[in-house]
Amino acid sequence: MGVACAGLLAAALAACGDDPDKGTNGIGRLSAEEIEQRARQAAEDASSVRLTGTVISDGASYDLDVRLGEEGAVGEVSSQGSEFQLLRIGEDLYIKADAAFWQSDAVPEELDSDPAQQLEGKYLRVAREDPAYEQLSTFTRMDVLDALLTLDGERETGDREEVGGVRAIRVEADGGQGGALDVSLIGTPYPLRLERGGDAGVLRLDDWDQELALEPPAEDEIVDYGEDMVTSAGE
Repeated sequence: MGVACAGLLAAALAACGDDPDKGTNGIGRLSAEEIEQRARQAAEDASSVRLTGTVISDGASYDLDVRLGEEGAVGEVSSQGSEFQLLRIGEDLYIKADAAFWQSDAVPEELDSDPAQQLEGKYLRVAREDPAYEQLSTFTRMDVLDALLTLDGERETGDREEVGGVRAIRVEADGGQGGALDVSLIGTPYPLRLERGGDAGVLRLDDWDQELALEPPAEDEIVDYGEDMVTSAGE
């Protein structure tokens, strides 16, 4: 009898030792749908985040390294061989770009002669009326997470692994074809990595709720074309 009890006790202790949720925030015990919901809520409640990786949209690929906050954002975006820096403070949006960008069709006509020379080291303030304002500012707002953190298909939990040194659990949609989201098992269940469905890019999400200091450019570094940047509907 004593031997049997000892055996049961040993088995119970072994089972406790193998508990994969020990020391975690407990979301590993939830369904895949509940884990995804907790992650989306954590992202919605956050004040800042850093996005790094690639987003593919409408056939174009964008490499991002952007820090987003409630009052603005700062970072770099590269696409199709050109690279530009984005800075948004409140509703003021600035671009600082390389020569390849300014030699493209995206610049005002008055700069066509030598845009790289005239804008070297300068921040171009984008007019809010310019169609480019809405497109570019999308990368600088926290609510872009709502559109990015989207899975499509039946959810199921996947592997547990570390992402950036943090223990995480994966939620997959449609066997991964509809996207996959790695969610932190430690502390707040932040999304840590997103694999977008349809091979539409992979993003890391780090530095959640870290202070984001934003400084406007000096006035002598700003080129402001105002309404000259507006593209007419017929163009």
